[in-house]
Amino acid sequence: MAYLDEFLLIALAHFFAVASPGPDFAIVLKQSIQQGRTNALWTSFGVGLAILLHVSYCLLGVAVLLTQSPTVFMALKYLAGAYLAYIGVQALRAAKPATAQHETTSHSVVAESSWIAFRRGFFTNALNPKATLFFMSLFTLVISQSTPLIIQAGYGLYMALATWLWFSCLSLVLSKPNVRGFFQKSGHWFDRGIGVILIALAIRIVV
Repeated sequence: MAYLDEFLLIALAHFFAVASPGPDFAIVLKQSIQQGRTNALWTSFGVGLAILLHVSYCLLGVAVLLTQSPTVFMALKYLAGAYLAYIGVQALRAAKPATAQHETTSHSVVAESSWIAFRRGFFTNALNPKATLFFMSLFTLVISQSTPLIIQAGYGLYMALATWLWFSCLSLVLSKPNVRGFFQKSGHWFDRGIGVILIALAIRIVV
């Protein structure tokens, strides 16, 4: 296959990128523990679909515009930071001290719709400057300019599917009753921990 070496390099780089802890992992963990398997799977689907957004603007040449416009990229960073901070503050505000009733029952959380779960995953990845930089690097430095657009689109489709499968598998593991039970024993402390992590990620993205 003429583009096998290029594909293998992209697949390896993508694996390390998607496996590294970041906003996507934090939001899937949060949804898996608080909302359960179905909700987390929808969140994972949102993360995977957002990959196609990054691929699309790279194929359209918008990535070159972002690299040459620090103002636009900084605006994206601030927007991403604000979004993660908003989710983090929500987690902190939702945290309440455990009562005797909570200790004998599962941690009560208002159920979210599949659409909200999908939207959380999509915007968390779509607004992540780390993902933007990763795909800009791939499509400007790793993928040859002579590679046909249809092949490049195929690379993008693979990365979207691989991302979706990776986080779906994480959702299945993290939403198991024993795993959820372990985290839910900490009740509001888990909420606060996730909130702090998301706010810290927001600060890191901006700074």
